[in-house]
Amino acid sequence: MLILDLTYKVPLEQADAQMAPHMAWVKDGYDKGWFLGSGRKTPRTGGVIFARGDRVEIEAFCAADPFVLHGIADYAITEITVTTTALGFDALKDA
Repeated sequence: MLILDLTYKVPLEQADAQMAPHMAWVKDGYDKGWFLGSGRKTPRTGGVIFARGDRVEIEAFCAADPFVLHGIADYAITEITVTTTALGFDALKDA
């Protein structure tokens, strides 16, 4: 699994101006079957996406996020191997 940690580099007003294109990009990640869950950080300094798939493809996909293209945010990507989960979350485990 990949944890995509998005951090804003600009004021929220600038991020909000690009939110619709970013959310279309997020939807595309779900449509591709890569994204498993996502949401805003609290406090609102960016967001986090849980993803599964080829790291190189997902890194390239992140580089095409409108937030990245417009200098709104940067991604830090952490790869983890999920071995243990709570009851009902077995689908998150790596094979």
